[in-house]
Amino acid sequence: MPERHPASEPPPPALSDSLTVLAFDFGEKRIGVAVGETARESAQALTVIAAEDNKTRFAAIERLVAEWQPRLLVVGVPTHPDGAEHELTRLARRFAQRLEGRLRLPVALVDERYSSVAAESALRERGLAGDKLKGALDAAAAAEILRGYYEMRRAAACGP
Repeated sequence: MPERHPASEPPPPALSDSLTVLAFDFGEKRIGVAVGETARESAQALTVIAAEDNKTRFAAIERLVAEWQPRLLVVGVPTHPDGAEHELTRLARRFAQRLEGRLRLPVALVDERYSSVAAESALRERGLAGDKLKGALDAAAAAEILRGYYEMRRAAACGP
């Protein structure tokens, strides 16, 4: 089941509901962004926000929210391969809290282990390499995070 931010009390939307979702691959230097739609479980790499200061980052995010009108945000939470948390885990959780507080939208947290590896593999299969691969990687990882959200949502709907 997707990990939810404590302030996100409403249950996840029903599988039949169609919602626009923005997903984020948080990084200290770059934030990858993907967009999707829940009924079709689409996930498309959208952009990379390459700014280190919060004012610039959130201004860019607010523009994306205004354009896409999402009803849900998904943030990838990085951990070590064994699930242990580290400094970037704490920063990603804080980013999710800020998103929820500033945008007043529910935020789902998703384990993002291996999302960058899967994204890089998919991009290489499409023939990207070097700077083109590097430039597309964060947004592609955000799309992988969104796919992970859909998988967990389906699993939760099936029950134990």
